[in-house]
Amino acid sequence: MAGSQNPRVVITGLGVVSPVGIGKERFWRNLLDGHSGVDFLKSFPSENLPSKLAAEITDFEPLDYVYQKKFLKVMSRDIQLGVSAASMAMKDAGIKSGDVQPDRMGVEFGTGHISFTPDELAEAAADFADPSSRDGYKRWGDEQLGKIAPLWLLRQLPNMPACHVAIEHEASGPNNTITSGEASALLALSEAMRVIKRNDADVMIVGACSSNIHPVDIARLNLYDTLSQRHDDPTRACRPFDRDRDGTIVGEGAAVFVVERYAHAVARGADIYAEVLGVSGGCDGRGHQNGAGGTGIVRAVDHVLRRSNIQPREIGHINAHGKGTQRDDWVESRAYHQSLGDHANTIPLTALKSYFGNFDAGSGAVELAGSLMALRHRTVPMTLNYETPDPLCRLNVVRGEPLRMCSNVALSVNRTHMGQSAAAVLRAV
Repeated sequence: MAGSQNPRVVITGLGVVSPVGIGKERFWRNLLDGHSGVDFLKSFPSENLPSKLAAEITDFEPLDYVYQKKFLKVMSRDIQLGVSAASMAMKDAGIKSGDVQPDRMGVEFGTGHISFTPDELAEAAADFADPSSRDGYKRWGDEQLGKIAPLWLLRQLPNMPACHVAIEHEASGPNNTITSGEASALLALSEAMRVIKRNDADVMIVGACSSNIHPVDIARLNLYDTLSQRHDDPTRACRPFDRDRDGTIVGEGAAVFVVERYAHAVARGADIYAEVLGVSGGCDGRGHQNGAGGTGIVRAVDHVLRRSNIQPREIGHINAHGKGTQRDDWVESRAYHQSLGDHANTIPLTALKSYFGNFDAGSGAVELAGSLMALRHRTVPMTLNYETPDPLCRLNVVRGEPLRMCSNVALSVNRTHMGQSAAAVLRAV
């Protein structure tokens, strides 16, 4: 199919499964109303965990959204969230089976570490309980390996969300998985743009999913990350950029977007959320100075603004990574001041992790969904729990109530704890 040498790329469908709402309308309404999805952890006992809070999705039923129900038995919760959000996005875009030639529709998906429960391998590992016994090792290949369910690994493979989404929607075009932590969703969007611009597809299903509501995950995160210990009021625990922030919150969720060649979208009469003007990535690289200054964010933002031909003064809001830890928020703030100059003090900024915590790849996707809804309604959701400004951040954090946008351009940013960063510029059409 012939097309422009540099075709415009737009988003025409949105699906979201999050702790603050399933479906775009409920999700958006709760953001506007300032309803937090953070509460005391309920999925399993938390008395032995340092952090006892989580942003859980309590009313999710995959049977309501997954078409190929026979595959549910090999879908982890992460995968179920992603496949369900994809079904919502395709329905929202008005694309049904057969509407797009299968080889002209592909999938780009972000995902992270998918955990399993120790119980799944308990029987196979039983002979290793006694460290003095060597018989277990001798019998492993002959006896114990056969006690692991043959399809067990399919629930844990990070490329399976993209596979299941492709099967559900007959998308036999380019298919890829990005595993770059919180930056995965924006990097998947970047790759989808490249696929469309090189004319290998007309439509791409793009998103990310993850869940770290798991005892092993939470124990692991407590060892190397900073989780909030504020247990007096869970809804006030995650406080991005606030002076008194003490850590982030674990969570779960997914968001998926239908990304499309502009001419293709117009030809079928699609409702367009926004045009993707550009996506770029960067990494801190080696050395304390690079990490402390958020070099990866600086490079990503500088590059995406040049690529999008957008000046900082044109940005209507920043959808920040806003993790809620002391160090991460300082690093991010420094990066904005370096890349945006004095505009970092004036551009309205929101940090949606204050509503639903941080959950690897999926959190970046859900945040992007928030920006798309903000562009549609010309309103920026407030950041929850921003009460005392941190003098080391000096940002124009939206607080107290939502803010009407003065521009139809949004900048969305994400960063991993290793310094991989991504930034996207979107403009309402």
